[in-house]
Amino acid sequence: MNDPSAAAAATERDLVITRDIAASPAALFRCWTDAALIPRWFCPPPWTVSHVETDPRPGGASLVVMRGPEGQEVPNPGVYLEVVPDRRIVATDAYVRAWEPAAKPFMTLILSFDDLGDGRTRYTAVARHWSAEDRDTHLKMGFHEGWGIATDQLAALAATL
Repeated sequence: MNDPSAAAAATERDLVITRDIAASPAALFRCWTDAALIPRWFCPPPWTVSHVETDPRPGGASLVVMRGPEGQEVPNPGVYLEVVPDRRIVATDAYVRAWEPAAKPFMTLILSFDDLGDGRTRYTAVARHWSAEDRDTHLKMGFHEGWGIATDQLAALAATL
């Protein structure tokens, strides 16, 4: 069962995407934790992923560097807080590695992969921001469109695994 905080309706600090996806929880979990798979789905075109590092364990670091169409690079460092294989991932950008604080924390990511049977998964992604202002900034950046496209790409890739 999902953590109630992840399944709850968006608060003033949360942005949420929930989809029923025709793929197993294991396939979706793998797409989020396998450095070779992340570039295949993580960014909506024309953005790409130029570099990925993952250490999916509590306290392990992650780094996904997104590259824009003009060559600009946006690093997204973070640390895993909770990892339950095939069920849940919680990560934050409050730390850049080990327990080194980030200059400006933005959000905590809470991912749930709930097995619906018949090879289907209820996928929930909660972006829990440090403030309502950060949430509004993320909305203006195109959260729903961008994360929606990335989720479509995630679903398509996971269905092939």
